Amino acid sequence: MRFRNGIAPAATTAVALAAAFLGTTGQAHAATALPAHFAAPYLQIDGNTANDMASDMNATGLKYYTLAFLIPRSGCTAQWEASGDSVGAYTSQINALKSAGGTAIISFGGAEGGELAQTCTSVSSLTAAYANIVNTYGITRLDFDIEGGTLGDSAANQRRNQALAALQAQNPSVQVAYTLAVDPGGLPSQEYGVLSDAKSKGVNVSAVNIMTMDFGDGENALADAESAARGTASQLAGLYGISTSAAYNRIGLTPIAGQNDDNEYFSQSDAQTLESFAASNGVQELAFWEVDYYDKPAGYAYSRIFNQLTTGSTGGGGTGKTGQISGYGGKCVDVAGASSANGAAVQLYDCNGTNAQQWTVASNGTLQALGKCMDITAAGTANGTQVQLYDCNGTGAQVWQHQSNGELINPASGKCLDATGPSSANGTRLQIWTCYDSANQQWSIPS
Repeated sequence: MRFRNGIAPAATTAVALAAAFLGTTGQAHAATALPAHFAAPYLQIDGNTANDMASDMNATGLKYYTLAFLIPRSGCTAQWEASGDSVGAYTSQINALKSAGGTAIISFGGAEGGELAQTCTSVSSLTAAYANIVNTYGITRLDFDIEGGTLGDSAANQRRNQALAALQAQNPSVQVAYTLAVDPGGLPSQEYGVLSDAKSKGVNVSAVNIMTMDFGDGENALADAESAARGTASQLAGLYGISTSAAYNRIGLTPIAGQNDDNEYFSQSDAQTLESFAASNGVQELAFWEVDYYDKPAGYAYSRIFNQLTTGSTGGGGTGKTGQISGYGGKCVDVAGASSANGAAVQLYDCNGTNAQQWTVASNGTLQALGKCMDITAAGTANGTQVQLYDCNGTGAQVWQHQSNGELINPASGKCLDATGPSSANGTRLQIWTCYDSANQQWSIPS
């Protein structure tokens, strides 16, 4: 993945987490195991961005991050690409993440900086260098982003695989993931060759994380991502002699959150659709490039959407239950005039048990009444955009995630369902608004 230009200012952390994230060194805590399915977006880490993990986790609940990139300083010594800091930097931030039940994945390589196997030319020394990083940070998953000039360095690729096989023989808890470029049909020959060599060297590859990005001007980023996943699953099934279902369970998908390097755009609605694709096919991991530069300006919306894979909510956790949604002033969410026409107003009204107030919490994250879905008008994301009833269409504008504090978040906008005013008068329109844990944003749903 391309090294971004510029360094964003440090994030403002939540008070409850700030103290734990202030340092950059310290003794590693015990590793936290990754779940079977999870989101772990990339963070290009340096002194200004390290605290984004705390801010993102506080905003979205996401607890797993892929930290980029360790590159060679010289010989068998690695450094962090964005800052030049040595191995051991940011230990306290990673420890705080583990204390909260999460963990970090350490990523090597990337598009520009090279990878340690190119400069550390002894297999035993390279094995020791990787082991030192595992032990220093107390992590168990290493990610290798092999692209650019590194991809064509066959000697380094073979040496890396020999060292990783030796590392796993010494420490079987170490997981290896390869992050590789992909085209809409699957892995190109060079990328596939890296995996084939890893298999021949005895490396247990836990995940093949495909970079579903930069497919080219005029291409559909979402459609190509899904096509690439299908093609890669078929290739992995053949390579490892496993079922297609098992192959999906070894796949990670990593788009760019927003504007790609070509002229294409991966939207929040695209992210919601890709998360649903990942959940339905048993994909192991969702990531994106990158938290600080791309997702933080969007209010961590992509983190929130992809974290549904970790929580199993797929947009809010469908219970299949039908009943009233009650909220501000004890009033119910109601379809004005019990109309099933597209654009019918969704409002507050005295609870009366009519069909206009019977909402089904569906497994795809939608809230359905009168055969249609609760929808954000024109898929808007601005504060004050009104909520309506509309044909169910699978877009992010119709997905709602119920939070423990009662909020109903729309992941595509990052905003909450809100009673305008705030008012509890009959006929008060519902809208989306920045989440602020207020009584007019708290809802009880059927369960």
